[in-house]
Amino acid sequence: MEAVNQALFLQINASPTMPHWPIVMALVIAKELIFAAPLTLAGMWLASGDERREVALRATLVALLALGINLLIGMAWYHPRPFVIGLGQTLMPHAPDSSFPSDHVTVLSALTSTLLYNRQRLLGTLTLGIAIAVAWARVFVGVHYPIDVLGAGCVGWLAYVATVPLWRRAGTPLSRMSIVAYRKLLAGPIAHGWLRA
Repeated sequence: MEAVNQALFLQINASPTMPHWPIVMALVIAKELIFAAPLTLAGMWLASGDERREVALRATLVALLALGINLLIGMAWYHPRPFVIGLGQTLMPHAPDSSFPSDHVTVLSALTSTLLYNRQRLLGTLTLGIAIAVAWARVFVGVHYPIDVLGAGCVGWLAYVATVPLWRRAGTPLSRMSIVAYRKLLAGPIAHGWLRA
């Protein structure tokens, strides 16, 4: 399995003769597109109605759970990143922590799963495309293996599935409490019409 993983990595990873523009594009995607997740959640909360706010809150909690699962996996099993074993090209600096699974793709997968399962098809499809682009870029620039990003996709989805029974019991009351707190804390900007009530 590891031999296949490394062979696939070498197929995707940037080659030394690669032109400059795809490297720049990959670096931007690998480092910057993760910010689509908090921007999407903030936009859903600040500019939408209560139904979408509930989905945004749920997605945030799913992503936090998924990152917690990643932390436990990393503590239980260290998998060296490609540059640690001298494999391929590394185009951006990164700590030599465990490569499996990718935190970036985990967060985007958790967000995508929550959006798609909660009838937010347009946003869910958009974040799925971003997740795929980030997964490719993280391998291309040499900081992850293909198995890292595939595993991350699974962790994000599993985190969503794990929260389903808990959300059925506590999701609506938690959302209502959060929305009430938001309206009280930001009553001024809401009254001025700067934020949606």
